[in-house]
This record gives sequence, C-alpha cells and structure tokens, in this order.
Amino acid sequence: MIDLTRNLISREISNIFDNLHYKDINIDVNIPTQKGKGNLTTNVALVTFKDFQESVKNNLLDDNLINEIDYIKTPFDYADWLANKIRVRLLDVEYNSTKIFKNIEAATPGFINFYFTDEFLISKVNYLALNKLDLRLGESKKYVVEYSSPNIAKPFTIGHFRTTIIGNSIANLLETTGNEVYRDNHLGDWGTQFGKLIYAIKTWGNEDEIDKSERPVKDLVDLYIKFHDEVKENPDIEDEGRKWFALLESDDDEAKRLWKKCIDWSWKEFNEIYDKLDVHFTENNGRGYGESFFVPMVPDILEELEKNNLITESEGAKLVFFYDDDELPPLMIIKSDGSTLYSTRDLATDKFRLKKYGNDVTIINEVGGDQKLYFRQIFRIEEILGWYKPEQRLHIWHGLIRLKDGKMSTRRGNVVWLEDVLNETFKRTKEISSDLPDKDVWKIAIGALKWNDFKRKRQVDITFDWNEILNIKGNSGPYMQYTYVRGLGILNNAKSHFNLSENDIKKIEDVGLIELSEIEKELIHKLINYKGVIKEATNDFDLTIIATYLYELAQMFNKFYVEQKIIDDNIDLEIVKFRLNIILSVNKVIKNGLEILGIKVVDKM
Repeated sequence: MIDLTRNLISREISNIFDNLHYKDINIDVNIPTQKGKGNLTTNVALVTFKDFQESVKNNLLDDNLINEIDYIKTPFDYADWLANKIRVRLLDVEYNSTKIFKNIEAATPGFINFYFTDEFLISKVNYLALNKLDLRLGESKKYVVEYSSPNIAKPFTIGHFRTTIIGNSIANLLETTGNEVYRDNHLGDWGTQFGKLIYAIKTWGNEDEIDKSERPVKDLVDLYIKFHDEVKENPDIEDEGRKWFALLESDDDEAKRLWKKCIDWSWKEFNEIYDKLDVHFTENNGRGYGESFFVPMVPDILEELEKNNLITESEGAKLVFFYDDDELPPLMIIKSDGSTLYSTRDLATDKFRLKKYGNDVTIINEVGGDQKLYFRQIFRIEEILGWYKPEQRLHIWHGLIRLKDGKMSTRRGNVVWLEDVLNETFKRTKEISSDLPDKDVWKIAIGALKWNDFKRKRQVDITFDWNEILNIKGNSGPYMQYTYVRGLGILNNAKSHFNLSENDIKKIEDVGLIELSEIEKELIHKLINYKGVIKEATNDFDLTIIATYLYELAQMFNKFYVEQKIIDDNIDLEIVKFRLNIILSVNKVIKNGLEILGIKVVDKM
C-alpha cells in the first residue's frame, strides 16, 4: 500500500509542476529515516527550488500564480507553498471509504512530510491479516539463476556456502516477485583434474571401499592430494594424468566409467548437503547442467568465434583479444594442447541457454568476486556476438570466505568442509534445544548459519571463525525464529482464552473503538512498507535489505508485546482482535521474509 500512496503523491506533485513549467523532474517519495517525520517524505522542494527561481526569473508562471508566490524566498517557503497545494488536493482523498492523509506539512530546510490517518493504518493491517501477501512487481520476466556449482570429486567447502545460499535466495526473491525462474547448478565435472584423479584411483585407490564410504568425496580428495604429493617426487606422473584426460575426451570406456563413478560418489554427499540447506535446482532433473554437457557444443562455438574474427592463435593456443577495451586482457579459449577451458564451456553454456529459454532471458551468475574480470570478458564476447544485451548478463558476486592464513586450496588440503560446519552447528544448537525434535534443531541450526551471512552485505570478505559463523544470539536466525514462535504462542493462547477462530480474529466489527498507540502506529507502518522493501531488495539483488527489515520488525514487535496488553478480559474484545491482527500480520511477513532467505520457521522453541 505504500506504493499506492507514493504514486498518488507523485502524480499530484507532477500536476502542480506542469503549471510551473518544469520538465523531466524525478519525484522521490521515501520512508523518513528519522522518527516523527511522517509516514512518507519528499525532498522535491529542495531539488526543484532552482527550477522554481528560474521560472520566476523568466516570467514563465501564469498570472494567477504571481501574487501567490511573492513571499517565497527560501526552500522552506517553497516547500510550505507546495505542501498547501498538495494538501488541498489530497487531504480528502479516500481509499475504500477511508481517508488516507491526516496531515501534510513542510519541514526545514525544505522537506514535505505526509502523515497517515489512524483509520488508514488500521484498514491496512486488517487487509494484511485477511489477505495473502501479493509481492508481484510489474511484468513477469524470465531468469536463469546459476549458483552453488561445486566441483565433482572435490570438497563442498564453507567457501561454496555463500554462492549456494545467496543464489538460492535470489531465485526465491525473483519467484516471489512474480518472475519465471530457472535454477541451474553449473557443476565442475570436466577438466584435466579428472585425468589426475582417474590415474590416482587406478594406482592407489580401492573402488569397493569408496563405494561403501560414508563420505566418498573425502576419499577422492585424499587421492587427489596424494597425486600432487607424488608429483613432487616424480614429475612424470603429470603426463600420466594428461594421458587419462585425453582418453576421457576421446570417449575411452574405462576413463568414462571412472569419471561417471566420481560424479555418483560426489552426488551422494551433495544431495545430503542440499537437503539440509533446503536448496534445490530445476534444471536437468534437479542436478543442473554440468560442464561436460556442453563439451560437444564447443566446436560450434569455436566456428562462430572464428567467423566473427575473434580468434587469435598464440603459441598454439587460441585467444580472444579485446581491441575495443584496453581494460580487458585477452581470454584463452583453447589451450596449446587443444583442450577446452572453463571459458569455452561457459560460452557453450550461454549459447545453449539462449536457444532453450529464448532471447528475452536474463542470466544471473552468482559467483565470488574473484571472478569479476573473467565474467566481464565472457559478457563482452557474448555482447559482440549479439547473443545478449548488457542488461541480460549479470554477475551477482559475493566476498570470499578465507582462512586466517589465506585462501582455501584442495591441492594443499587446507579446506573447511561444509558438512563439518553443518554438523557442528547442529551439535551446538542441540545442546541448547535438547527438548526439540532433530528436524526442528536442523531448522534452527541452518537458520543461524544463513542469517549470519545475510545480515551482512554479500560483497564483504569473511575470515572463517567458528564462533562468528555459529553465532545464535542477538541479531541472529534463532532470534527471528523465536519472535515468530512468540507471536504464534500469543495467537494460540488468545484463541483458547476468548474461544476465537482465526476468522473471528480478522473480523473487527467496530473500528471506532480503536485508538492507536505510538508503537502500534510504528509497527503498522513498518508492516505496510514490506512490499517496498522487497522491491528495493529485488532492484539491488540485496538480501541484507530484507534481513535488516525483518530484524527491525522483530525488535518493534517485541516492544509492542511488552507495552500493549493483549490477553486481558478488561480490554474490549474488538481491541484485542485488532492487536491479534497485528500479530497475525507480523508473523505472516516474518515467515515470508525468512522463506525468501531460505530459513524455515518452527512452531516451538
């Protein structure tokens, strides 16, 4: 409903500006950052004061305005004059037979503040309690969101955690706002590392033991590390790894058999992690399209690049040079030994998406910030080829999770396994929630991990610290889940005490009885601004905006709970029902916001 009133204000100010002969003025109507400055505010008087002075100076105003504006000397005078004009137009405007504005006034140095009537606020919270949330934002668009993308036979580390939960939540957000979303997992299931791994399995591994292992990827990682340790003593082993990858690329039966086993072994662990994180994908039967899927398409990509004169050979390798952009270094497409790279397969991926989803699709790659240059190169090639417009290719990046001694490396064996983090979080949560079933303990544990990430900007680098990443106090996931549980408890107790159904609560018969307290006004205004928050988060792909809003809403609700009596026989039942409607609305918004962030609510804590 904030959007409705913003549009109403903007329209009326535009009408006034037409008479002042202004052109192309952007009218911002926002939520005040300071308490007591109204429900909405605009700085349009400050922004257009010079335009106003120019109109006066150049005699552009109609004769009937000249006397009216004679007293205006400052931005505040001008804001006051505009406020009077707006007041005449809007104070009597109603929405569903309810007056919207109680007052419209100027404030120094030149703001115009808008105050809602109590009746309007009451009608909005009742509407919110009675109806499903509708968070659609304009015309539906089509998106492919690519996220997680772990490497087969390598550890699913805490470093993969951010892309997995951020990408999944961006997909949730886009779906919530009415878009068509395809969720893809671009698995790293191709490359020279598989030649090394196949050699290691055949030389030192035991397939039967890996089959029976609880964590087969750990066994594969140990073999990968052993390969690199052995290379230090015998460099010729590198050639053996290259030979096996060449056999894999030529479709050798044995190489392909072991490669497929590596994929199946990896998915045994990946599925468990995705289930715990409540993360899913829609493409390729829920697994996503791995790099190997696109290898057969590479020759066509190379042909298209060559037809467009984008390929340059250098020392046997093939590269794309960006002669029109000095900031972009050349990008290798084919190595000197003829093998493909990430870049080749990524180009094939995006050409496939263009054919599969149509030329109106927007592709989002949620990948760490260390890949910014690489994606600029890929996007530029795709733009030159005419596949996508710039706004159709988005790299939504996040900061990295690092160890105190630097970046994680599978080859060196210094990684933090995500499975270990999940299990440790569950263990610590169980210690303080021993009376809850394990399924709810997992919800709280995963909520703590996710919230700890979403409460900070995704662009920030994080140094891994057990105590920080497992924080469940203060501004935390458990605090948000507990706020929801508290609201649920009040609703259930009230239903029992007053013998009310949920429909009884929502039907308030006498609004005239209700006199809003300050905390009720603040809380309702916060609630009806939820769609505006979702819109802002969607525009910026910024999930922290939602987390910050939810935390502030929870704090406000807990203050309301302390200050306002609810289950009390001495209070008129209509007032009780209204306050319960507020709680219904708070819980509805908290649950929805947490679901966007991939956090599940619980019924008891």
